[in-house]
Amino acid sequence: MHISAKADYATRALLELAREPARPLTCEAIASSQHIPFRFLKSVVGELRRAGLVRSQRGCEGGYWLGRPAGEVTLLDVVRAVDGELITLRGEPLAGLDYPGPAAGLPGVWRQIEADAAAVLGGTTLAALLPAEPAERLSHQGAA
Repeated sequence: MHISAKADYATRALLELAREPARPLTCEAIASSQHIPFRFLKSVVGELRRAGLVRSQRGCEGGYWLGRPAGEVTLLDVVRAVDGELITLRGEPLAGLDYPGPAAGLPGVWRQIEADAAAVLGGTTLAALLPAEPAERLSHQGAA
């Protein structure tokens, strides 16, 4: 199993945004807070924006916000936004994988691993990962 740097950085950036839902954050602030290379983060945030997971505003007061409430964004959403397929074999999706003879059962194992990982990631929201704080965060999560 491999978790990409893009998926890790994207999740950490989104958690920073979820922690500060009332104000936009710049990529510089996120990169500094999470010790993420700035140039790499800029490209990752661009992918998150295209996927609708963040929204942006230009200008002096600009920056990034979550595109949806933290309780509605799952880790599966994040991984698929930046990596596409959850698990691949030699760069190919597992869906059409078929082996002959004694290896015929192996694709089912790979697909079960993918399904189990999708269940864990799909059942974990950004909100669930944030440390418990005052009720203020809950009011922001429901207000989108």
